[in-house]
Amino acid sequence: MLIAGFPAGPWGTNCYVVATAPGTECLVVDPGKDAAGGIAQVVREHRLKPVAVLLTHGHIDHMWSVTPVAGTYDATAWIHPDDRHLLADPMTGMSPETAAMLLGGDHRFTEPDDVAELADGQELQLAGLDLVVDHTPGHTQGSVTFRTPYEEPGVSQVMFAGDLLFAGSIGRTDLPGGDHATMLRTLAAKVLPLPDDVAVLPGHGEQTTIGRERLTNPFLQDLVQI
Repeated sequence: MLIAGFPAGPWGTNCYVVATAPGTECLVVDPGKDAAGGIAQVVREHRLKPVAVLLTHGHIDHMWSVTPVAGTYDATAWIHPDDRHLLADPMTGMSPETAAMLLGGDHRFTEPDDVAELADGQELQLAGLDLVVDHTPGHTQGSVTFRTPYEEPGVSQVMFAGDLLFAGSIGRTDLPGGDHATMLRTLAAKVLPLPDDVAVLPGHGEQTTIGRERLTNPFLQDLVQI
């Protein structure tokens, strides 16, 4: 499997390009601000064809470039219905600090031409990859993760976690649509049952594993002790 990830934009949001191998169709996960150039470079280097753009949630730092990227490659954008309104009106999901950063700019957002909605437990077959969608509310109402098998020693699956789980932390819940109690329930129901050898590719920062976070992440440790 080919997974190319890079941080994009002022928020350092991790964007991922995923394919079974060079010269095939591919997926784009969370194209944030200034991600289009990095995506184009990966696509050219590995001779890929993006067919879908997957959004872990609708916050602007994860979906800024979804419409131009989906339009450039004639790809379908996938998002949970509870966050779909943020595609055209991302201001409703912003913190005051982020909104202030954008004041005075001519920023216009619209839905991509082709949008498909995600559901909890949904199984997708895209670009030759099998993915399982988990609805993981807490950071936003429509947050999701995507898991796919990874046939390498020591790793059973890769999870694109968005802002659910980070190395040593979890996503903030003080933004519009966030809820801390819901986040804790999501972590208990959707993260703790996963095998230790699941690789976690988060929306920000370095990659980690479920096993590492179970042992060292204070938020998960508190849940384990309950």
